[in-house]
Amino acid sequence: MKFQDLLKVSTGIALAVCASSSAFASSHREAPGVTEVPKVDNTDVYAFRSYEPGREDYVTIISNFQPDQGPGNGPNYYTMDPDAVYEIHIDSNGDAKEDLTYQFKFANQLSGPKGITLNVGGVDQSIALRHVGPISSANDADLGEREVYTVTQITGDKRSGARGQLTSGGSATFVKPFDNAGNKSVPNYPAYANQFVYNNVAIPGCATQGRVFAGQRAEYFAVNLGPIFDLVNFVPIQGAADPVYSSGAPFPGGITQSQDNQELIGKKNVTSLAIEIPIACLRGAGNGVIGVWSTASLPQARLLRPTPNTRMSDLQGGALVQVSRLGMPLVNEVVIGLPEKDLFNAAKPTQDGALATYVTNPTFPAILDALFRAPVNTTLGTSFTNLAPTNFPRNDLVAAFLTGIATLNQQSTVTASEMLRLNTAVNPTPQASQKTLGVVADDLAGFPNGRRPGDDVVDIVLRVAMGRLCHPVPIAGTPTNLGLCTPAQAPTGTVAYTDGAPSNAANIQNAFPYLNAPLRGAPRPQTQP
Repeated sequence: MKFQDLLKVSTGIALAVCASSSAFASSHREAPGVTEVPKVDNTDVYAFRSYEPGREDYVTIISNFQPDQGPGNGPNYYTMDPDAVYEIHIDSNGDAKEDLTYQFKFANQLSGPKGITLNVGGVDQSIALRHVGPISSANDADLGEREVYTVTQITGDKRSGARGQLTSGGSATFVKPFDNAGNKSVPNYPAYANQFVYNNVAIPGCATQGRVFAGQRAEYFAVNLGPIFDLVNFVPIQGAADPVYSSGAPFPGGITQSQDNQELIGKKNVTSLAIEIPIACLRGAGNGVIGVWSTASLPQARLLRPTPNTRMSDLQGGALVQVSRLGMPLVNEVVIGLPEKDLFNAAKPTQDGALATYVTNPTFPAILDALFRAPVNTTLGTSFTNLAPTNFPRNDLVAAFLTGIATLNQQSTVTASEMLRLNTAVNPTPQASQKTLGVVADDLAGFPNGRRPGDDVVDIVLRVAMGRLCHPVPIAGTPTNLGLCTPAQAPTGTVAYTDGAPSNAANIQNAFPYLNAPLRGAPRPQTQP
């Protein structure tokens, strides 16, 4: 009997399939330690050939921070941590060490010693808010606090390498837009925020200019988060036939794609650090495949001040300590074990060998098998020995997460390490033609060859974890066996696993910085696809 037929036996059984998935956001609050410092929580990393028309010779990298930003959460909104360093790293030769780092450093500037003040009964008082009237520009007099940042390119080691400043118009100071408080505060937020997209950025050692943006954006990570936390309170197989997620026969009781299943899209904002760099300035001496990951670090020592002020609530010093790290999505959620989650956030890619068994012998599929196999055998009177992939070590997951796929995005020097890997020789797919399921849907410019904002990484990772790469993958229209494992070793490898939260590149901007303007604080409600 086919596995799809087994699933039809009982909705109650199917509800148990993914009950172990307790944290299915790409990297939102994924480790105990980072929950205490949300300003440096790295939530998502995207790296892709720019598909904005006319920008095909560039790579866009976006690193998101500060999850679960509620629109209108004032009065302070979501400034970045001035004590932290936020960094995007590129490995161009495959040794799992950064060859280039782009370091973002933020600072908050009051408009005068006391910010905006009002004379109240003869007393000059600082107002309690960051602004006092409508805002339309970076230096608007109604904005009492301005957030600025620098971007430093570091060649070689991120702490000891050669440093050079990115500049725009001769200035090394960039400005971050005020968050979207609402229509009365910022009457035309998209137009306002576009002023902070720096289009002519000089990059040290690069003959062609790039682009930079840092600011609040609308979240576009597709995930059905709440029901997943509730022991997966849905049947996680595609229900009604869907041309994107499954064109096969409808699965009775399975979940169908719906915006009602979104937990973040249309509900939350995030802070994006985006940079667009000419491909020629990233390739280095390798084969054109680059590794990309992002980190945030804080000073080692912190001393709280008993008499704090807006400029200094504590004293921080000492060596920088990495506290957040992200390359491939979902690794620290469903792959790394709970005791090592904070260790993974602190580790360098060169140290990933210490945690490699979480990939070669993953617990997630084993838990699915443990939850599902016994009820199936009891209900059907069968004696299935395993429903999860049985190829150990899991070379398919090693390729997807640690080495790249040899025929797609593997570097000339192969060092097993967790990062996004992008083959810069693969042409970008225009927005209208992008496939949400990326490579497994025959779109070689999509995840896991880098990652675009419209790629549905939850569904892709679900399917890959359960053995999709053990079955032929369509490449240029031809089913191709990647040679990583066999179909017999992955009995559920072609099942259309899904969380029912759809993703579609057409719903976001077709231009840098790609993610949409943030959801406004007021008026509510509002909708976003």
